[in-house]
Amino acid sequence: MSNISYYTAEGLKHLKDEIHELKTIQRPKISQQIADARDKGDLSENAEYDAAKEAQGLLEAKISKLENLLANARLVDESQIDNTKVFILSTVKLKNVANGTEMSYTLVAENEANLAAKKISVDSPIGKGVLGKAVGEIAQVQVPAGIVEFEILEITR
Repeated sequence: MSNISYYTAEGLKHLKDEIHELKTIQRPKISQQIADARDKGDLSENAEYDAAKEAQGLLEAKISKLENLLANARLVDESQIDNTKVFILSTVKLKNVANGTEMSYTLVAENEANLAAKKISVDSPIGKGVLGKAVGEIAQVQVPAGIVEFEILEITR
């Protein structure tokens, strides 16, 4: 079963760059560490060799995971986004109904989420709650402390 992930052009480029860096820089480094450890003699009692082989296994697993993500990645066409409802890549201005606090977030794919940059995942509780809502609607979001209601004030791209 494939899990399709949606990416911005920037997010897709970052994913491709990370895979390239792991394959062209990290993989040769680990191969060299294994070769150096192998040159030191008896492999049965060589902790350096064991550590390098373990690092190689972890790296290959990470590369495989990222390549799978890339294979199931879809580029979001920003020109096709409808601003009447909240979708991925929408910037949405919300108001907490209980305390009147206003905040703005851009909804992005999980791998591009960055709270410091005000980018939240569409799979996060707030992301799921506001997805598909229009301006003026109230989104009920389940958070650990209970249900929080957010009013959609504005949707932009």
